Amino acid sequence: MNEIKKEDVDRLYDKLKKEAERSGYNLNPDIEHTKNLIEGILVNEKRYGYWACPCRLASGKKEEDLDIICPCDYRDADLDEYGSCYCALYVTKDILDKKKKLGSIPERRPQIEERANITEKTVEKNVVSLSKPVWRCKVCGYLCGRDSPPEVCPICKAKKERFEKFI
Repeated sequence: MNEIKKEDVDRLYDKLKKEAERSGYNLNPDIEHTKNLIEGILVNEKRYGYWACPCRLASGKKEEDLDIICPCDYRDADLDEYGSCYCALYVTKDILDKKKKLGSIPERRPQIEERANITEKTVEKNVVSLSKPVWRCKVCGYLCGRDSPPEVCPICKAKKERFEKFI
């Protein structure tokens, strides 16, 4: 496997930093740690074809790993509760301002057996009939009413496959 180039890591770091700030998120201020994580994301992209979280074990099957494609489905809950996401790529302002210290984050991702038993969420059909389906971004919760989900979430930049049919 080809080695990841420093320029590629730097380029993606700059892109993620701008996107994070534009969307109200913060990258970890420890640049060395952050760039190591970004390098791991790029390694996983070469290995699997998608940005699997570098701190989790990916299956190599995109449909099974959609919840751990960076930014993962668990990022916002981890930020709210612990001040950083599982791998500490994203942190809150309290971490940046040193009002809160980084600590370990428990894994929120269900075990393989649990994931296999998760069924599609259903919505009561006594809601008003809508002319278009409603799609929900599983990463940030963004909702939109249209025939199909957007190619990229306008809020968190998650790709189309990270949306679920909500209604």
